[in-house]
Amino acid sequence: MEKVFTAVDDYFIEKLIEKDPIFDQILANNQKHQLPPHDVSPSQGKFLYLLAKIKGAKRILEIGTLGGYSTLWFAKALDKDGEVISLEFDKKHAEVASENLSLAGVSNKTTILVGPAADSLENMVRDQTPPFDLIFIDADKESNSVYLDYALQLARSGTIIIGDNVVRDGTVIDPNSTDNRVLGVRSFIDDLAASPKLTSTAIETVGVKGYDGFTISIVE
Repeated sequence: MEKVFTAVDDYFIEKLIEKDPIFDQILANNQKHQLPPHDVSPSQGKFLYLLAKIKGAKRILEIGTLGGYSTLWFAKALDKDGEVISLEFDKKHAEVASENLSLAGVSNKTTILVGPAADSLENMVRDQTPPFDLIFIDADKESNSVYLDYALQLARSGTIIIGDNVVRDGTVIDPNSTDNRVLGVRSFIDDLAASPKLTSTAIETVGVKGYDGFTISIVE
C-alpha cells in the first residue's frame, strides 16, 4: 500500500500544486548543505498555505525552520504587511534558510530567530510580542508541551495552532514506548485534550512523507 499512497500523493501534487521552481531550488540547496530531509511535502505545504489564507493571517509563528521550505509557503500566503517569525536552534540551518528565503524574495516578510526555541519564546512573552494568528509547531518533539504552553501565551481567541509529525508511523499509540519523541508527542496530545482553551482534532496522513499526521487546534 505504501507505493499506492506515494503514487496518489504524486498524482495530487502533479494536478493541484502549482509549479514554482523556487521550492525545488530550496530543496536542492538544503540537500547541498546536507540538511535532513524533514521538510513538509508539497501537498502539506499547500495545506499550510491554504490554512493561513483561510484564516486571513497577518502574523505567523513557526517553531522549527530547517531550510525554510514551510516558511516560504507561509510567506506566500501573507499580504505585503504580513510577517512570519520562525525559530531555529541550528545556526547552519538558519543560515541556509535565510539564503533560501532571500532567493525567494520574501526576506521582507520573514524573520529567523536563532537559538533554543524556548528561550526565544520566553523573550517574546516577556517583551509582550503581539499575538499570532497561526502557530506551527514543528521542532524537537520532546519539547512539544513546552512549545504549546508558550504558544497559548502568544495566541488570542481564534488563533490556529498546528502540531506536526504526531503519528510517527503509529508509535504514538504505544504506551510502552521509550522513544523521547513519542513521549513528547503523547504529552502534547494529553495537553491538547486537557486544555480548556483549545478545541482540537488530529488527522493522519500518508504519502511521499510516509505515515504520519498533525493536530489542528483553535484557541477559544
